[in-house]
Amino acid sequence: MPASPQVPARCQRFLAFDYGLKRTGVASGNRLTGTATPQATIKAEGDARLVQIVARIQEWQPDALVVGVPYHPDGAAHENTARALKFARQLRGRSGLPVFEVDERYSTTEAHALGAKDADAASACIILEQFLRSLS
Repeated sequence: MPASPQVPARCQRFLAFDYGLKRTGVASGNRLTGTATPQATIKAEGDARLVQIVARIQEWQPDALVVGVPYHPDGAAHENTARALKFARQLRGRSGLPVFEVDERYSTTEAHALGAKDADAASACIILEQFLRSLS
């Protein structure tokens, strides 16, 4: 599991991603308010997904990125853990920005429980707000 992030003070604006095989939830947020706002979910795979993410990064100009990494309830890794970590590595390589990984256990369940219309984007918000809380 990732440790608490050491985030430089210069990192104020963030884009967060809830990686999925077919859809990737996106949220934007900042350190000042500690809140996140859902953005349109990316419904693409492979290189098409990365092209859309790079466009979002150019549009939003974040200081850093946050990726939710799923784990089993007991903290053990599984197939999607490896996929999300690979996705984080790809983002580092493509964007040149710092990428922080957040344990995202139960974020989708929480998004559904809150009645989210777009559970992927809502999950990205939950991931980002959890990350922002860890900075204070």
